[in-house]
Amino acid sequence: MGNYRKNLVFTAACIGMCFFGVSMIALGSLRTQLAADLQLTEWESTSLVAFLPLGMLIGSLVFGPIVDKYGHKILLVPSCILVLLGMEGIAFLKSIPLLQLSIACIGFGGGVLNGETNALVADISTEEEKGSRLSFLGMFYGIGALCIPTLLTALEQHFTYQEVLLGIGVIMLAGILYCIPVRFPAPKQAQGFPIKEGLGLLKESTVLLFSIILFFQSGIEMACNNWSTSYFKDAAQMPESDVKLMLSCMVAGLTVARLLLVVLFKKMKPETILPWSLVLTALGFCMILFLPGFAWGAIGMTIIGAGLASTFPVSFGILGNRYASLSGTVFGVALVMALIGQTVMNAVLGVVSKAVGIEFYPYVMIVSLGIMFILFKRSLK
Repeated sequence: MGNYRKNLVFTAACIGMCFFGVSMIALGSLRTQLAADLQLTEWESTSLVAFLPLGMLIGSLVFGPIVDKYGHKILLVPSCILVLLGMEGIAFLKSIPLLQLSIACIGFGGGVLNGETNALVADISTEEEKGSRLSFLGMFYGIGALCIPTLLTALEQHFTYQEVLLGIGVIMLAGILYCIPVRFPAPKQAQGFPIKEGLGLLKESTVLLFSIILFFQSGIEMACNNWSTSYFKDAAQMPESDVKLMLSCMVAGLTVARLLLVVLFKKMKPETILPWSLVLTALGFCMILFLPGFAWGAIGMTIIGAGLASTFPVSFGILGNRYASLSGTVFGVALVMALIGQTVMNAVLGVVSKAVGIEFYPYVMIVSLGIMFILFKRSLK
């Protein structure tokens, strides 16, 4: 598989990233309908949610050494199939254990695809191309994430959610069929699993600094998805319909910004783009903090999404350049830290909201962005 066509491989990576976007949003979009359809108790509904991050954590842990030794195709296609099967499972299976298995499959497949598609694009790109291509790849996360809630809302008057998911599944199957015959780059560590080298990465200051940056980045993204709704409902006293639009504004801002970054990365250095992005994100949080109301809230959330868009492409671009022979493994280390960041940030905000109130949520985000700014400046020394 040494001879490959870069554009075909890049397209396959974009399809995989789109699948990851679907995997991240699917359960959240369907949880209420699943609970009503299957008459789930609160505990049963909550237990389903727990299987998604568990699957993602396992997928993020295992993909790196496997793709570095065996190449990307051995995991990309099966992971896409797992996400597809999991999607159809939550649509049509009625047994709680089988639903849990389906959600775990979605999480595992999504965890693999998130890391692997970034590593794959880093592997096939020159140093000058990495930031631009990784940003374009990230745009497909937004496309996948917007797909399910948009289609469910648009088609709910005409079709059941099972029928909508079946139609989405047909489109996903077409993506898988595209990926199957594509030739991928040859493995980089074919002589053996890079376990020892991977453990050595934990001592590298660059890996540690960017892993901590992604710890906060992922935590902030999680907070925007999980806590912004509570903030706008309780602190800003917005109606439910307006609150849902806020999250769409953030995802739209992130998706459009990643498209714009494709151009910016060709004209500016990543080291220049990321600090300004962090400042832009902080400005968005200041807007939702000090300028109440729907219009300012929507603008603020759009700015937050746009500001968050560059951190993963910049971080993976720099890590991919410095550790090209172990890109899968190093991305796996960074992504595990990112997933831990989601859990920790969720716990911190839970404590803060109970102790002093949800209105302090933007302050926690601004402080986290300040820490990211300091760590990034230090990583360049």
